[in-house]
Amino acid sequence: MADRFDAEGFVKDRLDWIEENKPLIHHITNYVVMNETANATLCLGALPVMAHAVEEVEEMAAQAGALVINMGTPYPDLETAMLAAGKAANRAGVPVVFDPVGAGATAYRTRIARYLLDEVRFAAIRGNAAEMAVLAGVEAEIRGVDSIGVKGEVEDIASSLAESLGCVAAITGEVDVVSDGKRAARVSNGHPLLGRVTGTGCMATTAIAVFLAPGEPYLEATAAGLAVFGLAGEKAAGSSGRLPGSFHVELYNTLYEISTVRKLKGLRVEVS
Repeated sequence: MADRFDAEGFVKDRLDWIEENKPLIHHITNYVVMNETANATLCLGALPVMAHAVEEVEEMAAQAGALVINMGTPYPDLETAMLAAGKAANRAGVPVVFDPVGAGATAYRTRIARYLLDEVRFAAIRGNAAEMAVLAGVEAEIRGVDSIGVKGEVEDIASSLAESLGCVAAITGEVDVVSDGKRAARVSNGHPLLGRVTGTGCMATTAIAVFLAPGEPYLEATAAGLAVFGLAGEKAAGSSGRLPGSFHVELYNTLYEISTVRKLKGLRVEVS
């Protein structure tokens, strides 16, 4: 049975905290989406930094409000930086969010993802159904970084992965499924145009990180970040003529409007 969850109240409280504290969100992310995720961070009221150099990532991660590790464009030096930053964030008590882009597409990406999951304590992990299924040991088909199909129910995959990793697992799709291994949330916000613009999945991970910065509860915070991003997508689709280029620009506008004017009507989150 779904519990009553005051999504609007929860999101407003988080946005109030973010506005007052302006947390630094440290991204070690891929080159395809660096600009998009930095802008999304700013639109949500937080401060982005894209520090990748091994020489500085530990220092930067330790002073952040949250750390995003995104392996969309992996290479050996970046792998070293992700590990160092993750461990530094763990020591400092900074929540770490993992986006295992393309896990399962190649042996190299899968190895990196599994290694990071073994070595770093993540507060949350977000991926598409195929990426998350692969990490849960479930058969899946992935093409490039896109999910084609999985064997099994996404709710079971999220719950199993969350329980085994001791963190929140979020599988995004037409309906986003979030689990901490004991409880679950379903987020029904979003729009198909989010799948027509590159980087929106990574931006969703950024939204999670921003909402985790104030602290626990991480299940609700993860769901709230996804709901806000999905709601922004819905609003952007309505004001962009449903064209991908215009939608891309409007997505920043609607994220900013949600975070500053607190236009939160329409959030659809169920927690059980």
